[in-house]
Amino acid sequence: MSAKNDLCIMVSDNKSEHENRHVSMKEDYDFDYSQRGQWLRAAVLGATDGLVSVASLMMGVGAVKHDVRAMILTGFAGLVAGACSMAIGEFVSVYSQRDVEVAQMKRDRKNAGNNDQESEKEALPNPIQAAAASACAFMIGAIMPLLAAAFIVNHKIRLGVVVATVSLALVIFGWIGAVLGKTPVLKSCLRLLVGGWMAMVVTFALTKWIGSTGL
Repeated sequence: MSAKNDLCIMVSDNKSEHENRHVSMKEDYDFDYSQRGQWLRAAVLGATDGLVSVASLMMGVGAVKHDVRAMILTGFAGLVAGACSMAIGEFVSVYSQRDVEVAQMKRDRKNAGNNDQESEKEALPNPIQAAAASACAFMIGAIMPLLAAAFIVNHKIRLGVVVATVSLALVIFGWIGAVLGKTPVLKSCLRLLVGGWMAMVVTFALTKWIGSTGL
């Protein structure tokens, strides 16, 4: 009898574990990952924009000047200007979207005779929150090449370190975006990496060419 009882308990535990795993897999399958699309896009776009734009500015200055101070000041100016631009652009964009949704809600409420305004307000996008998130994401990306170049005296090594840092950060951003959005990791990483390299190469080459003409 004892042996039979033990056997019954093991079967019950295995069945329960199997059911829990099945429920977990079903919940993961049923989850709509497109819901993450809006904030994921804003976060990845802001961080990538800060990383690539500031690094490209620094590479452009590095093409004609060997002074680390000039490179850092240029990068810092790009960080501040870019963060402000991202915040203002996101604020205006989200506020415009909010105005359109409010106007549509008023028309729907008038037609349906619904006066529940509180629940409607909760569903509206927050322009201040969106602006702050975009600015913070931009600064997180922009500060990486600045820190990479700040303590390196040799000009060629400094440029190489900036490129290596940006490349690693782009791969990490691509991986994070792919994991959160459940999309192919390799495609996401390569897309960001190639785009970042192109931006830095074009900026470096054109600035070098313009600098060599004496303009």
